[in-house]
Amino acid sequence: MGFMARLQIILFAYSKGITSSREMQWSCETNIIFKALSCDTVPHFTTLASFVSRHVDEIEVLFEQVLLVCHEQGLLGNELFAIDGCKMSSDASKEWSGTFKELDEKREKLRGLIRHHLLEHYARDEAETEADLDRDIRRAKTILSLDTAMNKVDRFLKTHSPRMGRGKRIKEVKSNLTDNESAKMTTSKGTIQGYNGVATVDKKHQIVIDAQAFGEGQEHHTLQPVLETVEARFQKLEIAENIYQQGTVVTADTGFANEANMKYLHERQINGYIPDNQFRSRDPKFADQKDKYGKRHQNLPDKGWRETTPASAFQFDPVKLTCICPAGEKLTYRGQREADNGKIRVHFEGRLLQCRHCPKKYRCMQNPSSADHRNGAGRQVSFIIGNNNLPNYTGWMKHRVDSPKGKEIYSHRMSVVEPVFGNIGTTKRLNRFSLRGKKKVQGQWQLYCLVHNIEKLANYGHLDAS
Repeated sequence: MGFMARLQIILFAYSKGITSSREMQWSCETNIIFKALSCDTVPHFTTLASFVSRHVDEIEVLFEQVLLVCHEQGLLGNELFAIDGCKMSSDASKEWSGTFKELDEKREKLRGLIRHHLLEHYARDEAETEADLDRDIRRAKTILSLDTAMNKVDRFLKTHSPRMGRGKRIKEVKSNLTDNESAKMTTSKGTIQGYNGVATVDKKHQIVIDAQAFGEGQEHHTLQPVLETVEARFQKLEIAENIYQQGTVVTADTGFANEANMKYLHERQINGYIPDNQFRSRDPKFADQKDKYGKRHQNLPDKGWRETTPASAFQFDPVKLTCICPAGEKLTYRGQREADNGKIRVHFEGRLLQCRHCPKKYRCMQNPSSADHRNGAGRQVSFIIGNNNLPNYTGWMKHRVDSPKGKEIYSHRMSVVEPVFGNIGTTKRLNRFSLRGKKKVQGQWQLYCLVHNIEKLANYGHLDAS
């Protein structure tokens, strides 16, 4: 069976919400439409299962060809692009994820269990009854399973290095033994192990112009590669030489907002509207939204939040980077970090022994008992250094999105991109990836979006039936 025949089967199966290769094979045996698409042949499920994995590059070429047809049919407006991500689980087990420290502890725990079962086995004499024989057989199988799992963790730790995140603070993120390119992400439906499918959608007919998969839950670092890919693709297909210089508006939600991205938009002169996470709180229209639409008349528990000694009571030296608390003790310097608004904050923390015996800790600390044990922490305080009045790119974007024009433009974002995810994930039931590896998952994500684009082409295009 050729490439086109298998492609037809998989695209039609995806359009009906079928992602299982075994179900596709069964459909080719029983469904008349699948029979016609497969020329009355029955491809083996392994042939269908390996199709996406083996033809990732061809799938991207096909995605671009369909996008070009959409452009020729007048389905692209190039007026507004909306970018958003859809987190979906993949063929990876979140139980086999963890930092290198956690995986090392898991290995030692498995080794201890093996030792325990071996000692239990050696402590008993030879089996005297059939029940004793069955018990010994079960124990031997348990030891074999534990040994296999321990070797799996041990082999991973010896052949891989810790995986570092891309957030504001560079720290280790959880690795995964089954698919180390995937990520453990928190969604509204719980924690999943999978990928974030980022889609760029044109406003006119909700055509997906770019689809990429990222193995990180954070979306900050995905904006620049997505914008560059869209620009290069439009040049390659001769749709536009420089799409962003033609007045095209780019919108994205607060997950894409940080100082580096705002600087990128400003320097590239891209007409972007990406609000920060305080966008709604600054809008007077949303001042009473919690009282109007939230859960009213609740007897909320007292969270115990109380007034403490403010940071202004601490003596901070911005030159020597030292801090003295109201009790006269010197706090430990904890480094500098960039805040969401691009400003640099210097962090300090009191030593445990200082805060533990300090008579002012009940007025200074929110939780005074946290200094009483070794795993706790002393009083923490931070200060902004540099000229606080200097303009930054986040402030430039705040001014844009808070303007009446910015609010009107940004209000279109949700109506452009969210229906696409609803059609793909809910209507088509394409709500999880069945592959492992970033490249393979991206190929499958492009096929999902390709099904959506072909449907739009059939509904709004003017193609000749021949």
